[in-house]
Amino acid sequence: MERKVIVIAGPTASGKTFLSLLLAAKLNSEIISADSRQIYKFLDIGTAKPAEEQLQKIKHHFIDELFPDEDFNASKFEEKSLTIIENLFSENKIPVVAGGSGLYIKALVDGITDSAETNEEIRIELNKKMEKCGKEFIYEELKKVDPESAAKMLPQNWKRVIRALEVFYTTGKPIHHHHNEFKRNSDIEFIQFGLNWPRELLYESIDKRVDEMISQGLVNEVKNVLSMGFEKNVNALNTVGYKEIISYLENEISLERAIELIKRNSRRYAKRQMTWFRADKRINWIEINSKEDLINARDLILKNIFC
Repeated sequence: MERKVIVIAGPTASGKTFLSLLLAAKLNSEIISADSRQIYKFLDIGTAKPAEEQLQKIKHHFIDELFPDEDFNASKFEEKSLTIIENLFSENKIPVVAGGSGLYIKALVDGITDSAETNEEIRIELNKKMEKCGKEFIYEELKKVDPESAAKMLPQNWKRVIRALEVFYTTGKPIHHHHNEFKRNSDIEFIQFGLNWPRELLYESIDKRVDEMISQGLVNEVKNVLSMGFEKNVNALNTVGYKEIISYLENEISLERAIELIKRNSRRYAKRQMTWFRADKRINWIEINSKEDLINARDLILKNIFC
């Protein structure tokens, strides 16, 4: 059997979950979620997890596996995903990977390792600076010394920002230099497909999804997570949708303003996702204008895989 893996990439609200379910059902296979937030328990509405009925029909990996205050990263995703893929190959199944976390997909396809040495003293100082001056301050510091890495991060992902600064101040080289030095040798063929919507239709889809999240109870979901004792600054909650609702719950903004910001920040996130994915020339882009196009995309992908 050929060792092929289907990868479905694209921006938020582009139909990756829907298409991956169609593919996995047709292939009698399983789905590996390349979404850095769906792995967390209790974060359901805001991460647009597949419905329980869908999860029961098709086995998913990296859904509801960790508590919100547990750490997970691209390196762990790569390692665990490769094990899952080998297990599926042993069952003569073609794995389906789907998600919008570009770094996770790159880690799986190309291999990634943080080979740079650590420097605890520098890290402690950076953490103190962050506590005193804030996430935006250290993010601006990273932009000055390593703008390429900063462009791939958000101030809210302060652990990644601090690690990038630590590597730069320890080695004198950007963190991506250490990542690029490593390339995994593999006989697995990752066949990547991207979902490309006209911008106006994608933005309409994003706005509709946000309205649905609110009507489904996103505010109560955030309340419940916080009531469990999870701190608002855990990495899992530094996410579009959750951070804006937290600001509303703390009376910093109105609910209407929170919804506006979620839509705006989701559109900005989608733009960053597309910039990331378009830089990978191996991705086969499929033009999508409707749900029917997603169904047709399934057949197109299967034809590509088996020809």
